[in-house]
Amino acid sequence: MSQPMELHEAIYNCRAMRRLDNREVPEDQLIQLIDAANQAPSGSNAQNARWIVVRDAQVKQQLADLNRISVEAYVAPSLADPRMSDKRKRMMEAVLWQMDHLHEAPALIIACLTFFEEADALARARSAGSIWPGIQNLLLTARSLGLGAAPTTLALGDTAAVAKILNLPENMTAYALIPVGYPLGKFGPVSRKPLTKIMRFDRWSD
Repeated sequence: MSQPMELHEAIYNCRAMRRLDNREVPEDQLIQLIDAANQAPSGSNAQNARWIVVRDAQVKQQLADLNRISVEAYVAPSLADPRMSDKRKRMMEAVLWQMDHLHEAPALIIACLTFFEEADALARARSAGSIWPGIQNLLLTARSLGLGAAPTTLALGDTAAVAKILNLPENMTAYALIPVGYPLGKFGPVSRKPLTKIMRFDRWSD
């Protein structure tokens, strides 16, 4: 397996990479991503996260078709808003690029959770904390390997269609779709709000 970069560097330089090259990612690196995700904590240590690495062209196309429906409905119209900042517009344009090329990504990783029985919407929402730590482990490991990734939920809105495409049992729910590949853009430091804006001790104050 490849040697990861220092953790601090990965955290502070882990940009969302939506524009990906279509060249193949070695299988051992895909396995390394899932192995890292599998180390994350879960509620009651249930270890109920499940990961599907989609490389089949037909399955990728079906997921890309679902993603296109959501992006065209919710994202594309917002580009017409004249109040949108240049930075947000660039991000939206990257989402649209991803929409057009999602089926070309080398791998689409689907992050799922299993339940003892079919779960309702409330149970699925309450359990989300058991999947996102694993997703973050995956993203940081991808960055350390020079791979681009960015999770999206847009493709998963039609849960019945997703379940059919991925052959999910009734007690399994997909939470995020993560395209993975070599980035077409450049890695660099992320831009974030200063701590003075987002942090307080003990109680919130303006």
